[in-house]
Amino acid sequence: MKEKGAYFEEKITYFETVGLENTEETLRLAAERARARGITKIVLASTRGDTARLAAERFADTGIKMVVIPHQYGFIGEQKFPMALVSELEQKGHRVHFGTMLFHTDGFYGMTTPSVMATLLRTLCQGMKVCVEIILMATDGGCVAAGEKVIAVTGTGRGADTAVVAIAAPSTKLSELHITEIICKPLETKSWPAGVRPPRPPAEIVRPDSESQQV
Repeated sequence: MKEKGAYFEEKITYFETVGLENTEETLRLAAERARARGITKIVLASTRGDTARLAAERFADTGIKMVVIPHQYGFIGEQKFPMALVSELEQKGHRVHFGTMLFHTDGFYGMTTPSVMATLLRTLCQGMKVCVEIILMATDGGCVAAGEKVIAVTGTGRGADTAVVAIAAPSTKLSELHITEIICKPLETKSWPAGVRPPRPPAEIVRPDSESQQV
């Protein structure tokens, strides 16, 4: 960080591609920024657990604790996040929270506001939509305190490629959630119109840890 009077300059990393290949670097950058800001909690999206396992290894002995957010139950078929991994992570001091995915509630409320919000956030990148969503979910679930400064780590399709510093808030106080710093993000991600679910890849090319949370 380079300070200049009443403002400062900070680096943002932009990935030319999206997804899995950026995971290691995204976790490294998140840990580096957490250390620089004195942040001890990272909210992380992980559907099948591969990203959560890798992050637990990366953050070991750093003092960082994770709040891992998988899919809610019933979102797409059976729950993909292994229950054995829930126990393993909790034994290490992390938490796993299966909350309501707030930007996927059009069917419940009968209106498209949630998907419109998601589409707007995707203009920044797919991961930004998930960053906001999982911070709200973690705060709603009592895993993060309102007003607490955290880092959110998410991705596009698989793995991790987006990370931000944020001041957390619950869904009832959305205006109090603030993205204060962008650590890294892809240059461009594909979006789709509000209310339209993205096409799923053919079964033969679906790979482990497809981070569909980040869809």
